[in-house]
Amino acid sequence: MAGGGGVRWRLCRGVRLGHDTVRDTGVLLHPEGVLLLNETGAAVLALCDGTADVDGITAALSRRYTDVAAEDVEQFVRRLARRRLIEPNPPTETGR
Repeated sequence: MAGGGGVRWRLCRGVRLGHDTVRDTGVLLHPEGVLLLNETGAAVLALCDGTADVDGITAALSRRYTDVAAEDVEQFVRRLARRRLIEPNPPTETGR
């Protein structure tokens, strides 16, 4: 589904974006642990504020980085959604 289907993404409750000063890297803090992020991963998550879909995130990243592929952004977002670190805004009910 190219473009993420217009789904606007946000961090799940209890998940927050931070910065590890010792490692000088972005981190995603969640109840089960910590996920270390590279610069672009942190940039994607900073844009998961409930206002942008994959196309919007890709466009914003393209202003900062070269060769940003919507497919890569979408795969990253989907992996995070499967791990329940991000969710659609508003969240959709599952199981119906």
